Amino acid sequence: MDADMLRLQHDSHRRLNILTGEWVLVSPHRTSRPWQGQTEAKAEAVAPAYDPGCYLCPGNMRANGERNPTYEDVFAFTNDFAALLPESPQEEIDNNGLLVARGEPGVCRVICFSPRHDLTLSRMSVADIEKVVDLWRAEFARLDADPLVGAVQIFENRGAMMGASNPHPHCQIWATHSEPDELAKESARQRGYYAGRGGCLLCDYLSLELEQDARIVCANDGFVALVPFWATWPFETMVLPRRHLVALDEFSAEDSRALANILKRVTACYDNLFSTPFPYSMGFHQRPSDGGAHPHWHFHGHFYPPLLRSASIRKFMVGFELLGSPQRDITPESAAERLREALPR
Repeated sequence: MDADMLRLQHDSHRRLNILTGEWVLVSPHRTSRPWQGQTEAKAEAVAPAYDPGCYLCPGNMRANGERNPTYEDVFAFTNDFAALLPESPQEEIDNNGLLVARGEPGVCRVICFSPRHDLTLSRMSVADIEKVVDLWRAEFARLDADPLVGAVQIFENRGAMMGASNPHPHCQIWATHSEPDELAKESARQRGYYAGRGGCLLCDYLSLELEQDARIVCANDGFVALVPFWATWPFETMVLPRRHLVALDEFSAEDSRALANILKRVTACYDNLFSTPFPYSMGFHQRPSDGGAHPHWHFHGHFYPPLLRSASIRKFMVGFELLGSPQRDITPESAAERLREALPR
């Protein structure tokens, strides 16, 4: 072998995130270093099926004085403490281009996955997760049609480590007037690829991943879960539809069922990895809600979990990562192998 040949599993190197144009430093040789950093308390796995003090359980009073209905499957409502308000003015302040601010109206929604306080996506049935996906589709269609809304971000923070303020299974939807930064970066990269090559960036990327089969975690007829070649977080994954879907409004019933299946498998895989309820931030990226067709866009989901070596050791983004660029020790290929081994049998 040529001594100068780059060995991705051994040599320090950078990998390009084709969705954002940013780079991540990979340092495989550091996996053998001793760990003496902070450890976290292991997540508590036991919770009651109903918690009378939970703001999200059926029939309970929320913090704003409203009472939840006695819902039996999924439930959606406008966030009582929304980060975005529809009545916010859209005026701009610009002081010589140095002090710039713009009003940002929007809508924030909360989606309860189940009336059961003790469930998670990993422990729900595929049929019940499919109801969640269908509600996401309905919420997206409604918000997408709102002239106030320019982008719809669906996301779930799971676990106290990720800042979840309530353990009841739920997610949030933030519908913003402007296009958020991460979405804008992905829009630009996908648009540029489409203009330059006449095809979809993520369709071509997924085809290459399926061919190499080194970072695939699991798959079904509709979706593939993989560790991205450029993954930043130790056990980060991305969920991609096999066919070209721009947004949730293009989903068929089969697509909803396939996504529900892959979400259950990925989240169960995470829980099995360190035998603990696995914390993560998860969300979906899709076309902006500006009335355009956006054929360059490819719907996809991101899972960003913080755990590094065990249920009590997490990855921190500090030092060089804050001042330079993200860095990881575990290669995406080895992370995918470990996740495959943790899949439910």
